[in-house]
Amino acid sequence: MRDNSYNSTFITYDDDATWLITYADLMTILLVFFILLYTLSFFEKEKYRRAVETIKVQVEEDENLIGLMELMEIPEAADTQITIEDITGLHSREKSLVENITRFVEKSQQKKNISSRVLNGKIIVSIKGKALFNSGSASLNNTAISIFNEIIQILYDYPEYNINIKGHTDNIPISTTIFPSNWELSAVRATTVLKYLVSKGVIPQRLTATGYGEVMPLVPNTSEENRAKNRRVEFVLEKKETAN
Repeated sequence: MRDNSYNSTFITYDDDATWLITYADLMTILLVFFILLYTLSFFEKEKYRRAVETIKVQVEEDENLIGLMELMEIPEAADTQITIEDITGLHSREKSLVENITRFVEKSQQKKNISSRVLNGKIIVSIKGKALFNSGSASLNNTAISIFNEIIQILYDYPEYNINIKGHTDNIPISTTIFPSNWELSAVRATTVLKYLVSKGVIPQRLTATGYGEVMPLVPNTSEENRAKNRRVEFVLEKKETAN
């Protein structure tokens, strides 16, 4: 009888202690889980830090990236900032548009008369006036048609961008029955380009046309070469504001 009682008590003691094993296993799993979370959190911080440092180096070495930055100031380039979009890739559409325009300029037969740049978040395509109009005229020439047809193909693919067409002249006065001053000439030229884009299917709501005359020169009007640079039409592409 004593043996049976002892065995029974011993078995009961074993049954009551089994929860400790389960509890210990659970605590071990939780400990491993929290260590894993901490490790992952530290890894993401390190990954972010390395990404920022990489972009910082690229900004210092590549001027084309300046203008895409909006998050943090870089001491070596006081006017340059970095956005979270640059790290996450959310600017892929903007970068794609810039790349397409750059390829268009490089492959165009009129590349000596076309240039592009990014300024304050806007993409600007500048075309010299001599490639578009005859002197004192606001009628598009054949060269202009071929240039615009190529640009329009790019504009179709980026409907989220508005297009401001800006006409510019040099500082040589003009006075004709049609154009009393450079203001009228630049405005009509910009409007002529707008009408052509609309005729090719670009949505009018995306377009504006403005004439600036001689008041916004790229370079001083001190030589014929400089005046030729200032006679131009610009396509200013700006992303539409989205409603919150």
